[in-house]
Amino acid sequence: MKVYLKEDIERVGMKKEIIDVNDGFANNYLIPRKLAVAVTPQNEAFYTSMAKVINHRKEVIATQTSMLAEKIGSLEIKIKRKMHDDGKLYGSLNALEIAEALQQQGVNVAKSQVIIDKSIKEKGHHSVTIKLTSRLQPKLKVHVLPE
Repeated sequence: MKVYLKEDIERVGMKKEIIDVNDGFANNYLIPRKLAVAVTPQNEAFYTSMAKVINHRKEVIATQTSMLAEKIGSLEIKIKRKMHDDGKLYGSLNALEIAEALQQQGVNVAKSQVIIDKSIKEKGHHSVTIKLTSRLQPKLKVHVLPE
């Protein structure tokens, strides 16, 4: 069944988009909650013209996200922390600290977007992934230095 989405629904689609979903999902979830409207042959032309807006919006978002990914990939952040004489940190570096360091560089990301593969517990160069989208995940270079 074709439906026109009235709201952004995670893992389903974006607002003002026409998508195909199972009849049961549309009739039992989307339509009763007023999240979507069924697309019939009579109103398909109207909703198709409305859906063109979302295609433009997707292109703009993709362009902005790819530019942000390039910026993040070229950045190197330096974080100074207290550490033992042998170069081990008193704790580990967490996602919030990396997100705050990025914010100081002019890049706003949520701490949930910062993916640390292996916990950072010592000084040196480390690579951290920033998950912008499922496809765009640039690597950020983090240098941990002693205070």
